[in-house]
Amino acid sequence: MGNSTENLQAAFAGESQANRKYLFFADKADKDGQPQVARLFRAAAEAETVHARNHLQAMAGIKTVKENLQAAVGGEHHEFTEMYPEFIKQAQADKNSKAETSFIWANAVEKIHHQLYQQILKAVEAGQQIKDEPYYVCPVCGNTMAGQAPDKCPICGAPGSKWKKIE
Repeated sequence: MGNSTENLQAAFAGESQANRKYLFFADKADKDGQPQVARLFRAAAEAETVHARNHLQAMAGIKTVKENLQAAVGGEHHEFTEMYPEFIKQAQADKNSKAETSFIWANAVEKIHHQLYQQILKAVEAGQQIKDEPYYVCPVCGNTMAGQAPDKCPICGAPGSKWKKIE
């Protein structure tokens, strides 16, 4: 066990992962005709979100909008320049095509997120009005676009009609 800061970081990571995992478990329970099981998973996922937020706040991890955008730019840059390229190489060495595809798609999307965050950060720093528009997210690879979804995802080929609108 580490010091309190290390423990908060570990707890934040664990609670964040549990949240996502439980939401995926809920989707499976719904598909299998188990709505009450799905509700429990969603309720637990929401509780894990509360825990994660509390841990992040205790670490002073939520700052000004500008600082949060700077952190996002840095995180996305690390992912597409250092983390995912190494993961892709390892997946290729392991001949794990599913992992390789997952990493390649994520890497491509992290570059896009980096660009989107940079654009918004520049506008915030300049005190400019930010265009009010929805974002669209590809349900297959996570590609993210402002304004409208394309006819077909340029990363994975998923039809734009399936993209999720985020308002």
